[in-house]
Amino acid sequence: MLSKRTFAFLFLLLLQVAYSAASFAQCAMCRTSVESDLKNGNASIGTNLNTGIIYLMLIPYIALSLGAYFFFRKQINAKVKDWKSRKFPVKQS
Repeated sequence: MLSKRTFAFLFLLLLQVAYSAASFAQCAMCRTSVESDLKNGNASIGTNLNTGIIYLMLIPYIALSLGAYFFFRKQINAKVKDWKSRKFPVKQS
């Protein structure tokens, strides 16, 4: 069973991913550029710009997550091993 702390983290992560579409934002210059393109009939530039912003935002989070995993890998593996030994003891016959 997941601990309360792990469950809370996964729940917040799920919420962040679910509402990432609402976080599409643009700077003033980009917004002006997109609005002028929309007036000219080209609607795909705004969508592509928002997708690029989200892509650039996710890269540092992924890099930090991988770095934290590799930094704490030994501690994580030790806790998993300890949990497995307590949860699933070896049966002696």
